[in-house]
Parts: sequence; structure tokens; C-alpha cells
Amino acid sequence: MSIRHSLLALLQDQPRYGYQLRVEFENRTGATWPLNIGQVYTTLDRLERDGLVAREGDDGGGHVVYSITAEGAAEVQGWFAAPVERNNPPRNELAIKLALAVTLPGVDVQAIIQAQRVASIRALQDYTKARRDTAANQRTADTAWLLVLDSLIFQTEAEVRWLDLCEARMVQQAQSAGQGSARKTSNGVTEDAAPLNADNRR
Repeated sequence: MSIRHSLLALLQDQPRYGYQLRVEFENRTGATWPLNIGQVYTTLDRLERDGLVAREGDDGGGHVVYSITAEGAAEVQGWFAAPVERNNPPRNELAIKLALAVTLPGVDVQAIIQAQRVASIRALQDYTKARRDTAANQRTADTAWLLVLDSLIFQTEAEVRWLDLCEARMVQQAQSAGQGSARKTSNGVTEDAAPLNADNRR
């Protein structure tokens, strides 16, 4: 998540001080990704160092107000215009956990999958209810939150499907090991007798 560009985008709207930026960010994203106030001010310091924001002075209450510079406005416009790169995907703790679990002896991978499926389905139900409730009484300001909820719903649905595939892969692996169905090719490499795909996992 680009805190740097998110803060610039909010400053493009109007000058603000750090706590206001934090509140605005969380309001517009439904507090899905809470910001630490220290992180906000650290990012503002870096943006000021890079000439992308400038201090406007004190608001009278002891808060330093920041405004975006022309360079900062160009930076945020470039961010909006460019697609999000997938070259370095964010770390997925669940994928890392399962990848390590299947390589270590004595770890019950099926139990990990089952526990995560229960938690993921519960989260999906919560997101779906929040979306339904918000849409039923939708205000103009709720559009941003609905977009975030839609994203969370689609991501969680995909996670549940992926967990189903992981479970099917574990079952197939256990069956192959038990029946000795793996075969060796002419060069001595062992391969599965039948590849798994999403259509035959059930």
C-alpha cells in the first residue's frame, strides 16, 4: 500500500495536518488499513524532504498544516494514471504459511486449511453484510467504502476457492503416495500421474 501517494492525494484535495490526514484516509477506506500516526508524520517528513509537500504554518492549535507542491501534484497524477505493478506482489502470510507447512514434517496442513477456511468464510459473511447494510442506506460519501468492500469480498472469495484447491492437492498427494501412482519418466524424474486442475478438485 502506498501511504506516500495516498497522503499526496488527500493533500491535493486540500491542505491538512497529520491527524486530519489519518482520519480522512481511514474514513474513505472504512478503516480497513489503519494508519499509525507516527507513520503519517514520518511520511510527511519524507515528502517535504523530496519537495512534494510544503509546510503552510500552524493552524492555531499547534498543528503543522501541509500543502501539496506542483511536483507533488504531478507525482500523484502519475500514480493515478499508472497501473499497479505486479512485479513484486505483496507478501501473503497465508500462502507463505502453507508453503512452509507442506515442507516441514509433523505439520497438519489439513488443519491449517480448515481453520483458515472457517475464518475466511466468517470474514466473507461480515464483508457481505457490511456491503448490504451500506448499500441499503447509501450516501454519496459511501461510494469509496463500497469499492473497498467489493474488493475485500472478491479477494476473500478467491481465497476460499484457493483453499479448496490446496485441500484437493493435499488429498491427491496423499492418494498418490498411498497408491504409488507416481511414475518415473525416462530421465528418472518423478511426476504425478494426473495433474490437478480447478475442475477436478471435487
